[in-house]
Order: sequence, then structure tokens, then C-alpha cells
Amino acid sequence: MRKVCGNLRVVVFSWEYPPISVGGLAQHVFDLTQAMAKQGDDIHVITRGNGSIPDFENVQGVKVYRVNPFKVSSTDFVTWVMQLNMAMLETVIPLLNELDVEIIHAHDWLVAYAAKVCKHAYHIPLISTIHATEWGRHNGLHNDMQRHISDIEWWLTYESWRVICCSHYMHGELRHVFQLPADKIRIIPNGVNPGNFKFSADTTYHRDTYAAPDEKIVYYVGRLVPEKGVQVLLDAVPKILYYHPKTKFVIAGTGPFADELKNKANQMGIGHKVYFTGYVNDLARNSLYHYADVAVFPSLYEPFGIVALEAMAAQTPVVVSDTGGLGEIIHHGVNGMKAYTGNANSLADNILHCLMDPVSARRMREQAYRDVLEQYNWDNIARETKKVYQEIINENRHTHWQRVEHKNTKFMQQ
Repeated sequence: MRKVCGNLRVVVFSWEYPPISVGGLAQHVFDLTQAMAKQGDDIHVITRGNGSIPDFENVQGVKVYRVNPFKVSSTDFVTWVMQLNMAMLETVIPLLNELDVEIIHAHDWLVAYAAKVCKHAYHIPLISTIHATEWGRHNGLHNDMQRHISDIEWWLTYESWRVICCSHYMHGELRHVFQLPADKIRIIPNGVNPGNFKFSADTTYHRDTYAAPDEKIVYYVGRLVPEKGVQVLLDAVPKILYYHPKTKFVIAGTGPFADELKNKANQMGIGHKVYFTGYVNDLARNSLYHYADVAVFPSLYEPFGIVALEAMAAQTPVVVSDTGGLGEIIHHGVNGMKAYTGNANSLADNILHCLMDPVSARRMREQAYRDVLEQYNWDNIARETKKVYQEIINENRHTHWQRVEHKNTKFMQQ
């Protein structure tokens, strides 16, 4: 093995990477790899393409290889994931034959197959980041598909030299669900780039599109799925309107729960006070953060809660449910407000506090912005991640398990 210097060469597997973005994972991988490349590391990201974006790009120093799943019919999502992993292997094998890669980093179960093959074929240490678990997303495992995905998640953590998670909450979940030993897990929080959430005065998205001039805005942005708790926000609306009638609720995002939420709002007789925007681009998202008097994230399950960081970076007062990572980011009454999880009455009270006490709301958002700059900085997070990489590389030096390279069609022990 060659002597490891300060800068590392890493292959990162992620099923999503901008501009393809399904959840927070894409932005996490983008920001982390950008920060590591800026610090001098050689980062190669293997991710999914869609035919309309380049197969290879150098994105501000990060080498991004985009692949398309095999064009064979898929009976279900798990089959499609396997086809994606096989396509990833076609791209990464020539890369590993050519480059001396020191670490493979896999993000979530959707890339587990490709990452494991590369680990064993080339004897390169594997590390994984688990952003969420199937058990946590569904509050248990209720069918064969969920149990199968959970098995793949366990398998990835078993194969990994270290497992990174983003919060103490997730540390406990990994210990409970997968029985991981504590010394195998490292906690490194997510981060946020405040520059991505600046309001543009030239925006085409004006406040009067969403609310009347005398209405205050309560804003939610995210996926419309049950675990995000938007239904709890709707249940809180009548109490909020009773004490603060001039309020508009703007719900931005898409998801399979959208129609059910719209029907619920209409059945409750509050449909005229709730604006479902559908998908919003970054410019619209940032405009709404700027216009909002409070951003609300009433999740029932949230391993970290990067949306709260984004609102803090946008300098919008935040109310969250006291669950998962959200409960660790927000300190009640200091940098935001925390409501009892799933409790509409508690959620309404905390939102009303922000609407009716603007001095307190301003003080909390100012502290929240300071926390973003000092604690959730991507440069610091990249350095902490690299420490874990180096820890693994140092341990590997003292084993007989060494890097294997492919030369002249024969595998040779280096």
C-alpha cells in the first residue's frame, strides 16, 4: 500500500446527486464532497443519471460519474435498485483499476450492492452513512418489502468498517434496530450552506401570490408523506386562526400524501386558508422563507432534520416537533420552539408564540443563524469525516487485508 498523505482519494456512492434530488441525501452528498474537494481530497462520486445530464462532470473539483439503470423492466423498486447498482459497477470498475482509492463511502442501502462488491474485489475499506432506516420511516417493519430493505441496510452496516450517522437519536436507532456496537458508529451532524438560502430582491415570486398583505405566513416545505406530520399542522390550524385570524398557511412540496392533505383541509373548512404550492424551485423556496413569519416542521420521524437547518440559514423563526434530530438541533426558546410530537394543540401554541411575540421570534432566529455558522459548517463536517477515513486507513495498515489492483487482466496482491 502506498503511504497515505494528507489528501485522500475516495469513491462515493450515492443514488441521488444534484440536479437529481429526491430528499435531503442529495444535498448532503453534494455539500460534503464539495467541502472535501476544496480541502484537497480527490473525490469521485458514482451516482444516477437520467439521460439529459452529462455522464461525467467535474463539479467544482468533484468528479461526478452518472449512470443509468439497465433498461430492463423492473417488477418493483428493489429490482430497479439492483439494476442501478450493476450499472454503477460497470462505471466504477475501470476507475478502480486505474486509481489508488483509499476509501469507499456508501450513502444508504440503495448503493449497498455496488459498494460491497468493490470492497471485497479490491480490498478497499468501506464506510457507510445511514441517513434513515426503513424501520424508523414506517415505525416498524410491516411487510416483506420493508423487511427486505431493512435486511439490506443491516448488511451494509455489517460490511462497513465504520458507520456514520447524523444525530444521537440515529445512534440509538442503529444500536436498537441493527444491534451495532457503539464503537463502530460515529456521529457527525449534517450541515447547511447559508449562501444557498439568500433571498433575491429580483425574485419573480412575490408575497401577494401567497397571502394578503395583512396576513402572517406559516410555512412548511418538504415531502408530503405521513411521517413529515403535515396532517398535525392542519389539525393545529383552527386554534391558530381562533387566536390569530389573519394567518395563511403555505405548504410547499410534493408527495403521495398531497391529495389526502388537500381533502383534509377542505373537509375541515380551512381550505381557503391553506395554500398548497406543489413543487417549488430554489428561488421560490428562498422567497417563501423570507416572507414567512415562522417555518414549521412537525415531523413524526426525523433522523436529523436538515430542513430546520435550512430555515435557520434563511433566518426564519422555526417551530419543530421534539423528535429525532430536530430535538437536538433546536433548543426550546433559544434558537427555536419545540412542540410535543404529534400534538396539534402543542404545535398551535408554539406557532402562536412566534406570531404574537415578534421580539422573541427575532431573538431566536438570530441565535439560530449564529448556530448555523458556528456548529453546522460544512468545512468542519468535512474535516470530521476525514478523521474517520484516516482512522480506518490507520487501522487497516495493521491488518493483512490489503489493497488489490487489477493489472494486465490479473489480480495481484500489492
